[in-house]
Amino acid sequence: MSKIVYIKLTQTGPTSGPFDIYDQSGNIIATGVSRRELIDGVSYTVDDSVTAIRMASTGICKYERTVILNDGGDHGSSENTIINTGCVWRHLDTIGLYNSYYGNVFPYIIEYPFHASPQDEILQSFKDYTNVYQYVEGNPATFSTSTFVELDDVYFNKMIVYNNQQCSGLLKLDPKPRRNLKEYMSYPKYNSDSRTIVFAKSDGFYQINGIYDVMTSKSVQMFLPTCETMSIDKVLNQNNMTYSPRSFMKAPLRSKDSKIRLILDNRSTAHLVSRFVLNMNQISYK
Repeated sequence: MSKIVYIKLTQTGPTSGPFDIYDQSGNIIATGVSRRELIDGVSYTVDDSVTAIRMASTGICKYERTVILNDGGDHGSSENTIINTGCVWRHLDTIGLYNSYYGNVFPYIIEYPFHASPQDEILQSFKDYTNVYQYVEGNPATFSTSTFVELDDVYFNKMIVYNNQQCSGLLKLDPKPRRNLKEYMSYPKYNSDSRTIVFAKSDGFYQINGIYDVMTSKSVQMFLPTCETMSIDKVLNQNNMTYSPRSFMKAPLRSKDSKIRLILDNRSTAHLVSRFVLNMNQISYK
């Protein structure tokens, strides 16, 4: 014998879902059910012996709840209520973690706008005075000048330089190899979705060059909107970027304004303190 079980969430947290649904014996009823589906209500056909349903949230906030089935009942026209008790996150209770939430690394993004006037200018290189601190573990969550070391080989790991009609595409940043000319000569590295270049720190400045336009068509949008997280407002339209090697067709980024977008999403143990930036430009006469 079988019966139909109707599930509808009347209270959810902002970080809940997706869900895996089990019966009381651990048998899977459904996997990857979104919060939106459960708010609207879903029904499943289960064995008549099922007396309880266990729902486990598998997203960044992991928790589960078991509900005993009852006979009949309202199939629910009640509205869903957002609550904030599903998963509580305490931030900045340690000086060793920064862009880490619920055990996951989230991107730290900062974007610098530059303006040139009156002539168009060619962006030649980029210099950033940023201090990168790594704090000693085991100390309380207070910032002290005696509990950190400043790193030279850690920086943002991605960069995008663009104006309204040109874009460098996704640039992955590696520290410049030290005392290894063979390894240094292997850069830039051309990937299917990016280009890997090096950064170097000299006199306190992180320096990056080798920036040029890789857009395929100016009539196709450069970025796409995204709702992945609230900290990311847009992502690159990779279908409009070409990352193949170019010996002579390296169009410089030439405009009256440009933006440099720096991204750190491969670690959460470094504290980046941005001071100021300089972009080395050359007037472009036409």
